[in-house]
Amino acid sequence: MVQDLLESSAGLMNFSIFFVLAVVLLFVILGFVTMAILAERKVLGFMQGRYGPSHVGGKWGLLQSVADVVKLLVKEDLIPKAADKPLFIIAPVIAFAPSFMVMATIPLTDKLQFADLNVGFLYYIAISGLTIVGMLMAGWASNNKYSLLGGMRAAAQMISYEIPLVMSVIGIVLLTGSLNLNEIVAAQGDNGWFILWQPIAFIVFFIAATAELNRVPFDLAEAENELVAGFHTEYSGFRWAMFMLAEYVYMFAMSALITVLFLGGWLPLPFLGSFQELFGSRSSSA
Repeated sequence: MVQDLLESSAGLMNFSIFFVLAVVLLFVILGFVTMAILAERKVLGFMQGRYGPSHVGGKWGLLQSVADVVKLLVKEDLIPKAADKPLFIIAPVIAFAPSFMVMATIPLTDKLQFADLNVGFLYYIAISGLTIVGMLMAGWASNNKYSLLGGMRAAAQMISYEIPLVMSVIGIVLLTGSLNLNEIVAAQGDNGWFILWQPIAFIVFFIAATAELNRVPFDLAEAENELVAGFHTEYSGFRWAMFMLAEYVYMFAMSALITVLFLGGWLPLPFLGSFQELFGSRSSSA
């Protein structure tokens, strides 16, 4: 009986620690999303002569993104009369949840990782594919032809570009003999970054990842000239914000994945170790 209580308390303690870490990670990602939106809008504002992102909102326009977040949270949530309400409401959640779930298997450092899976890369691809369901649900439930076309475009594009995305990593899997992301990083510590061994695979992965994120020039699912805003045309307020949040969280996750697969993860630059050994030997001889 005592042993069972100790095990249950230990399990509760571990769950509490992971829950706190997950909340901290969520706030870190939200901070990244805020800064990424600000940086993107400042570049676009400079190119297009817009004053908002550059001047409005305090020094350097830093409060512009904060004002946008507050606006989206308090904005009226509209649901079309002819929409399929249950699907319309649940679609943003299904689109966003996988974007945060994929962070569980990505090793942020050699000691900070939520789930060390032997099939970490396969987990990422499988879970991220669930977002397609949320996009299709949003397009179908909106009862809008532009939304439906946008959802079908998004699904077709994401499924199509997942093939070269996965194929480009096969060389790394063969070199390391594992789908575990920690072992992939460790292999780069012994043999050098995989971007040096697989430069073409890196280029293919980068292009496919850009298409997976629906970023320019692969933003056909949200083509304003053709489809208004794509699968989230009928969304407003915080539900629209969840779709945007999912997109930027995937940018964070995909950047982390590229770093783990091709850029050595948390390991130093390939030539930094030799510099450290060189300066260490000089200091010891002196």
